[in-house]
Amino acid sequence: MKLVAITLDCPDPPALAAFYQQATGFAPHPQSDADFAGLDREDGLFIGFQRVDDYRPPRRPGQSVPQQLHLCFEAPDLDEAEARLLELRAGKPGHQPHDARKARVLTDPAGHPFCICRG
Repeated sequence: MKLVAITLDCPDPPALAAFYQQATGFAPHPQSDADFAGLDREDGLFIGFQRVDDYRPPRRPGQSVPQQLHLCFEAPDLDEAEARLLELRAGKPGHQPHDARKARVLTDPAGHPFCICRG
């Protein structure tokens, strides 16, 4: 088996797709619309974003709204990557479970947690 797609629930698919497009450089999927947007990577990996009414972002580290998904990205310079992502409206939770020299937990604008790891 080969992983070909990951889809995230969110309140605003075009906005979340724009965040990840700026963060990753993936190409916008040509059939994106207001209810479902996507990004394509050159090797065929697709990241989709689907509108969900009454979307509730996960709460970390608690479980009142459990983490539904956790993405990890490698970055050669964590400080530079973090600063760039915060400019793109990522959030940074107070609880950081990793050594800051090795990984950082951030949240996308819809509240999904993701890590940037030293690559």
